[in-house]
Amino acid sequence: MLVAIHQLHYLPWLRYLDKIHRSDVFVVLDDIQFNKNGWQNRNKLKTSSGPVTLTVPVRAKAQQKLNETCIHNDVDWRKKHWRTLEQNYRKAIYFDDYADFFEETYSRPWERLNDLNRHMLAFYCKTLGIGTTIVYSSDLRVPGIATERLVNLIKAVGCARYYSGTHALQSHLDPGLLEDAGIALELQEWHAPEYPQLHGPFVPDLSIVDLLLNCGPESLETLCGQPI
Repeated sequence: MLVAIHQLHYLPWLRYLDKIHRSDVFVVLDDIQFNKNGWQNRNKLKTSSGPVTLTVPVRAKAQQKLNETCIHNDVDWRKKHWRTLEQNYRKAIYFDDYADFFEETYSRPWERLNDLNRHMLAFYCKTLGIGTTIVYSSDLRVPGIATERLVNLIKAVGCARYYSGTHALQSHLDPGLLEDAGIALELQEWHAPEYPQLHGPFVPDLSIVDLLLNCGPESLETLCGQPI
């Protein structure tokens, strides 16, 4: 079986959901170190003024783990995010189909970043029709760091093939350790699909929300570039 492993993200981009769909098992890294300069608490949507980054404010300390990261609710980020979504996507064809979920989600007083992101990820997978088995690393409790931990996670879910983005080869992935463990490496060849968008010329690599509100039931087919 094929397994992919990735951090838990807020409003994840299309490449993230494509990786989940093409895997038999997807391990969500929800207990790694929080990266204040990463995408665990932010992503991009499209507005009439161009792409805008929506960020969930957090209270993060040095070396803090993602599952320990609390949301900074003194800032009224929920109202801002919902208003941005509503104002810029209310004319999208499928906005009314999914608006209730987002409005209800942004009405909740979320305390931890992981809880918000897990709730939204479950919605994306269900709505897109992705049947991949989702496993959270915090439930597996395997040891190790970097590629060593990836090997242990892959073994823990009973897979022998690892599906990775090509960027990992330049950053943290050691293919030699995978080979030594008898794990085959398969790389994600990602090409962002074009689809109808609001607000001018097409912009790639936005949040899955942009695709979903514009393409609705055809989102997964569009994501994969072929009929499902």
